[in-house]
Amino acid sequence: MILLTLGLVVVCALSLFLGRYPSAGFVSPTALREDELARNLIVNLRLPRLLISLLLGMSLGAAGQVFQMLFANPLVEPGFLGVSQGAAFGAGLAVLYLGNSAWVVQAMAALCAFCGLLLSYVLAHRIRFGGWILRLVLAGISVSALFTAGVGVLKYVADPLHELPELTFWLLGGLWNVSWRHVYSTLPVVVPSLIILCSLRWRLNVLTLSDEVIHSLGVSPGRERAVLLGAAVAATAVMISVSGLVGWIGLIVPHLARRFFGVDTRISLPGSMVIGGLFTVICDDIARTAMAGEIPLGILTSMLGAAFFLLLMSTRRRATVQ
Repeated sequence: MILLTLGLVVVCALSLFLGRYPSAGFVSPTALREDELARNLIVNLRLPRLLISLLLGMSLGAAGQVFQMLFANPLVEPGFLGVSQGAAFGAGLAVLYLGNSAWVVQAMAALCAFCGLLLSYVLAHRIRFGGWILRLVLAGISVSALFTAGVGVLKYVADPLHELPELTFWLLGGLWNVSWRHVYSTLPVVVPSLIILCSLRWRLNVLTLSDEVIHSLGVSPGRERAVLLGAAVAATAVMISVSGLVGWIGLIVPHLARRFFGVDTRISLPGSMVIGGLFTVICDDIARTAMAGEIPLGILTSMLGAAFFLLLMSTRRRATVQ
């Protein structure tokens, strides 16, 4: 954990200086002291983007760990249960019809994300065949498809000259338009949510047991699950409302954390946050420096996440979920 944290700090520091600059391929410390353009570039463009990418990775990594442990399913992630697609639908609805204000977009994204999770949970209980994991899989696929269809309808009715390109690029995922305004609007929700998840991380070990055992330990499983899920969904929805759809982080990062730290969530949950932040910052650095035009972040995370997942599953030697 110490090495990963130090690595994250080093990568974040390098990310501020990495990228295009008129006189060189990167901003040197000398230019930062002498050039007003370099200071504005670091402070007003790269620093808020770095903070958002860090919060995005930490939120998705922590949310994926919470979902996988609570639902006892290693394939569960925010996008799997309709949370990401619900947030995308709510944000798209706000962009087209509710004024495109940052607070409105985030509120609609959070509302529809909670609706997606609630629908998946209710449908899983109403399906009459199969075990809990199979029912959850079927419910999550159905709800995700429902919200994906809703996003398709929004794209169909959007103005093809102005609204449709903005919505399309937003759905690809990216941080090219991030500013301090987005940082100020996300911090009041994301930071308390991550603090709640970290402070209750040891409860996840208990909540993986049966309800009878949990009650015998003096814990209220319904209330504890509601608090953890609420914090995870809130952080995910707010970050997706800024970044667009960014997939695979919530799936691959918890597997990596359990591979490194084991299944004890007292360690693996903070590990998921650190690994998620590190992975997302690196992907965003590649997205803005690899080509002349910026690569959508969602494409990079999906490509690299899928490759890591295949490698991890093909070399797995022990169970990664209790």
